[in-house]
Amino acid sequence: MMSNTSFILLLIGCTLVTFIPRVIPFLVARNFTISEPVEKWLSYLPVCIFTGLIVESLLETSGSTGIRINWEALLATIPTIIIAFLSKSLLTTVLFGVVCMAIVRLIM
Repeated sequence: MMSNTSFILLLIGCTLVTFIPRVIPFLVARNFTISEPVEKWLSYLPVCIFTGLIVESLLETSGSTGIRINWEALLATIPTIIIAFLSKSLLTTVLFGVVCMAIVRLIM
C-alpha cells in the first residue's frame, strides 16, 4: 500500500512531467516571430494530426492476417466528415462524431 507522502510525491512528479513539456515551448517561443510561410505551413499540422488519428482508428491490425477495417469507426466517421465540411467547426464536428460513435455502438 502506498503511503500518503509517496502518493503526494508521485502526484507532484506526474504533474511536472506533464506540465513542463507543454509550457516550456510556449515560454521560449513567445519571444520569436515566425515568418508567414512557416506560419502557413504550421497551420496544416492540426489537420494532419487529426487525419492520422482518424486513419489509425479506422484500420486495425489483426495478427498475421494483416490490416482490416474497423467498420464501427467507419460508420461513425462518414457522417462526421460531412458535418465537418458543412459546419467548419471543430467543436460541432467532435460532438457530432462522439454522438455518431455512441449510436453506432448502441446499434451494433
